[in-house]
Amino acid sequence: MNTKASPKAPLPVSSPEVDRLEQRSLRARTEPMSVLPLGDGLYEVESASDNTYLVDLEAGRCTCPDHVFRGGRCKHVRRVAIEITEGRTPPPGEIALECHDCDAPVFVDEDEAIEPAYCDEHAIYPGAPVVDRETGDRLTVVDVSEYRADAVEIPAADRTVADYWTNEDYDPDVPVVGAVYPHANVKSNGVVPSSLKVYVFPRTRLEKAADTDGQR
Repeated sequence: MNTKASPKAPLPVSSPEVDRLEQRSLRARTEPMSVLPLGDGLYEVESASDNTYLVDLEAGRCTCPDHVFRGGRCKHVRRVAIEITEGRTPPPGEIALECHDCDAPVFVDEDEAIEPAYCDEHAIYPGAPVVDRETGDRLTVVDVSEYRADAVEIPAADRTVADYWTNEDYDPDVPVVGAVYPHANVKSNGVVPSSLKVYVFPRTRLEKAADTDGQR
């Protein structure tokens, strides 16, 4: 699973903060570090010196010399806490995945994390307009399934969605999406008329289409 680390950079700090922060807290903000959530409340911190340390946030422990030999609340533990508070890093119980369409971090429950992950801008739901990357056709989503493309069969083709010849270039282990062509007015959680044919696609074959204002 491709988890997402925060960018290795210093954090913004104002002049009044510089004057009132004690040394470890100041260094936690001003030194370039990146934080990678590993799950189970553990975080990997890459320091300004390119050393990597393991932080157990809930226990307040770190593998760096400052904590191991001095027992202090080191700058790495503080950096993890700051990034969580400011929304750059997920809290314990969540991990950060990359949005499939834009690489933005997406915070998800670590026990329910599935890929591909999508940020709010690129997530799709029943009723959402989408574009077929293969053909450029515009469709309307009627269902986003929890079942994988390599586990859902197309009865008429006697093969799975992943095995269908037009889907060979798309991920087999992603959810299946059902969609109809855009002449249909489909409401979220509504009933799809029996006269409409629902086509199924691997999730990665579809991208969110422009909305009515022309924005994605």
